[in-house]
Amino acid sequence: MAAATTIVNAKVFGGTMSQDWTSVRFADGLITECSAASAAQDGDEVIDAGGGTVLPGLIDAHVHLVPGALAQSLTFGVTTVLDMFSKPDLVARAKEQAGSRPDVADVRSSGVGATAPGGHPSIMYAPFPTLTAADQAEQFVAERIAAGSDYLKIISGTGGLWPALDSETIKELVTAAHARGLVVVAHVSSVAGVEEVVSAGVDVVAHVPVDAELDKALVGRMAEAGIVVGPTLATIENTLGERGGAAVAGDPRLAEPLGDGWARRLISSASGWRGREMPPYSRAEENVRRLADARVTLLAGTDAPNPGTVFGASLHRELELLVRCGISPAQALAAATAEPARVFGLADRGRVAAGQRADLVLVSGNPLRDITATRAIERIWRAGTACDRRAFVASAAEAEQLAAFRRPGRQGRGSRARTPVQLPPEEGPLNAGPVAHGPPRCGRAAAPSEPMP
Repeated sequence: MAAATTIVNAKVFGGTMSQDWTSVRFADGLITECSAASAAQDGDEVIDAGGGTVLPGLIDAHVHLVPGALAQSLTFGVTTVLDMFSKPDLVARAKEQAGSRPDVADVRSSGVGATAPGGHPSIMYAPFPTLTAADQAEQFVAERIAAGSDYLKIISGTGGLWPALDSETIKELVTAAHARGLVVVAHVSSVAGVEEVVSAGVDVVAHVPVDAELDKALVGRMAEAGIVVGPTLATIENTLGERGGAAVAGDPRLAEPLGDGWARRLISSASGWRGREMPPYSRAEENVRRLADARVTLLAGTDAPNPGTVFGASLHRELELLVRCGISPAQALAAATAEPARVFGLADRGRVAAGQRADLVLVSGNPLRDITATRAIERIWRAGTACDRRAFVASAAEAEQLAAFRRPGRQGRGSRARTPVQLPPEEGPLNAGPVAHGPPRCGRAAAPSEPMP
């Protein structure tokens, strides 16, 4: 039996609110005691928090897997990632890695999402199974379960950019998934898309729309139905021309473990969108504010590795952006801990409590007062194992995969054609020097108004 570890002299955020405890003890991967006085026993490794804050390990509720994603996520206190569209072979490798290594984040995945032939995101992941009719829904869901999917992802195409599933097929997919006990997540790109998937009865809406304002009646329906929203503001701000990537790279608390190479990519990656005719980013925040005011549950997710985002570090930016929309720091922290654990049935994590996995983050400040204090990470434990925060260094095999992870083409509005995209040399994953600081960005994801799924 491994020696226990006890944190003392700490503030504790339990997953939904601050607790009166000052000490947390864990052993064999599980939290064994939380107390107002020191819980330390003879032989324990004692960590003096110095008045810092203990948080549950963070959960990024929206990523897309690439080599190195799990290692880099853990570097920034993200102990679990929820993948929202990846092929089965990549998912299987990631799950094997998460199950055999303590130095990477844990992972759950939708695997391949449901979309029409030629629909989003075909240009990034093709070939993969698609649907053409509602009577194929049950078989599609069964195949996803057989392939290891933990929940179902559906792509709503009401934005009109690509071929799309019809509303009846979306409804049948939801029915089939719910019959199998799966949570259903729906990618949307418009307010009309939100209306479509809400009517279909999905559980989670991925992305906040920016083409128009969310009307009060629709938001009320979402709140009444208990539908959850993952706004992915960290990606949307970059897509709409804001300098979110530069803001991440400009914070020394995040930049140091990123390394210079990845920081340079963050600073430059979103600049290609500037000058295009797009909605203002303020509309995204206003729509999130409407959701929050109606008490719609929000989840923190980055949609990494879209341009301007990076695994792990960008979740801290997402928390900051959520607080800017008017929710409290405690609500933002819950959106990255207890709430995604609840929504996706991860009963063993997301909270600091006896019996929970010892996925823990110790920060030096108080994020309940200043949400950016989550960036001042002192220590990370994943299932009780202390994590080394050195920047991710790619193995030879990972480096080869990273170099190959280039988006093969770009699909224009209303077009099915694929046009090769040549990334400039500075976008290459290993051109920042001898160390690859995490995975590369995935090219320009789909179109300016359409983030990755």
